[in-house]
Amino acid sequence: MQDPEAGMAPVTLSLKDVHRTYQMGEEKVRALAGVSLEIRRGEYVAIMGPSGSGKSTLMNIIGCLDVPDAGSYHLEGQAVDRMSEDQLADIRNRKIGFVFQTFNLVPRVSVFKNVELPLIYAGKPRAERKKIAEEVIRSVGLFERMLHKPNELSGGQRQRVAIARALVCNPSIILADEPTGNLDSQTGAEIMAVLGDLHAKGNTIILVTHEDDIAAHAHRVVRLRDGLIESDVRRR
Repeated sequence: MQDPEAGMAPVTLSLKDVHRTYQMGEEKVRALAGVSLEIRRGEYVAIMGPSGSGKSTLMNIIGCLDVPDAGSYHLEGQAVDRMSEDQLADIRNRKIGFVFQTFNLVPRVSVFKNVELPLIYAGKPRAERKKIAEEVIRSVGLFERMLHKPNELSGGQRQRVAIARALVCNPSIILADEPTGNLDSQTGAEIMAVLGDLHAKGNTIILVTHEDDIAAHAHRVVRLRDGLIESDVRRR
């Protein structure tokens, strides 16, 4: 009998029956109520859902910013849900590249220094950091503005810096949280084109959004409602 998964890319992350509840004053809020999800290497996935659906909590767990109360999460075969804070920080630095709606750049330092920062945390030597950071900055079209500070850049350029910083440690996953939320339509389209190019080069992209036109760039759309997966549709 033929293996239905033969020839498919390996699983990058796997969540099984993940639950997460928060204490809000005297009330308990159930954010995730038993989510199971697999994402394979090289997929381009959009996670959608209304406010309160659990998509932000799911993003935080995938990004190792939070851990489940119950269930399991494996990233490249490692049991993330059993890791210490230091181990989680190491995973975040090495295996997950974050792109946020608000850019989250350090305002007082240059583009180069912002992009170099994860390499410093990773303990890379100075010469290697310089080479890698310059290559990644060039790849997002900002080499000529490498010594500028974030407040000297447009919103789209700042988001390109954030993408460069996300790429610099060659992560397993690029996790983009509403990456066009603070941008006009044309600039947002340019940023989505950058993410599309990264996916074409083999990067795994997980996009968290509430906008259908942004989710349309993904090849798979996972919709959440009330802490559960409501639908999981592959488009191509």
